[in-house]
Amino acid sequence: MRRTTFHRAALAAASLLLLAGCGSQSGGGDKGSGAVSPKPTPTPTPTATSTPTPSASGSSAGCTPLTSELTTADSGRTFCLAQDGTFRVTLTGSEQRPWKKITTGGDTAALKPMNYGIMLRGGDAGAAYQAAAAGTVTLSATRPLCAEPTAPGGVSCKGIQEWQVTVRVK
Repeated sequence: MRRTTFHRAALAAASLLLLAGCGSQSGGGDKGSGAVSPKPTPTPTPTATSTPTPSASGSSAGCTPLTSELTTADSGRTFCLAQDGTFRVTLTGSEQRPWKKITTGGDTAALKPMNYGIMLRGGDAGAAYQAAAAGTVTLSATRPLCAEPTAPGGVSCKGIQEWQVTVRVK
């Protein structure tokens, strides 16, 4: 009979190494360190294209004056916009994790869609609006949380990243 102790031990060690490697991420700069890069700090947003009616506290009823552009960093926030004010929404995605079309809900007559005016890359979503009437509108979009596997047997997930903002037209 042939001894298989060495082969079994080597197979067990290789299995442990494979399992230890699953689920690990390599950061951008520290290859192999296992360190996760810190969350990026948001950049200041551009100045507003319209002037909302501020209250005595400087903001209008618990909402932020809407700037010229909304991005993925603005998700979950509420903005105020004066009638006839305009703004863009730019959601940067990728071919592997594309954003779905931006949808509106609520008082949809409060925002009038406009020509976005810029060609988007694959995976990005964009829209432009003008405040047409008083009301509250919810803008939303989704995209896959994980890229689809590129090879048979690849790891995948069913998670969805949601983006949503509320716009109050005064």
